[in-house]
Amino acid sequence: MKQTALRFAALLGPLLLASTAFAQDSASNASDEVTARALAAGLAIGIAAFGGALGQGKAAAAALEGIARNPNASDKIFTPMILGLALIESLVIYALVISLMIMP
Repeated sequence: MKQTALRFAALLGPLLLASTAFAQDSASNASDEVTARALAAGLAIGIAAFGGALGQGKAAAAALEGIARNPNASDKIFTPMILGLALIESLVIYALVISLMIMP
C-alpha cells in the first residue's frame, strides 16, 4: 500500500507542479478557454472510452462464462449480450458527441 501511494505521488506530483512552473499571463482569456475546452473534451472521451471498454470486456467475459457452463443456453445469452454491448457503445458515442459539442 505504501509503495502504491509513493508511485501515485511520483506520477501526479510532476503533473500538478508543471502547470504552475510554466504558467504565464495571457493577453486574453479566449486562448485559456479554448485550452480548457480541449482538455475537457479529451478527458470526457478518454474516460468514456476507458469505461466502455471495461464494461464491454466484463459483459463479454460473463456471457462467455455463462455459455461455457451451459452451452444449451447460448441463444438466450447471446442476444441480451449483443444488446448490452450496443447500449454500452451508444454511451461512448454519446460522450463523443458531447465532447464535440464542447469544442468551439
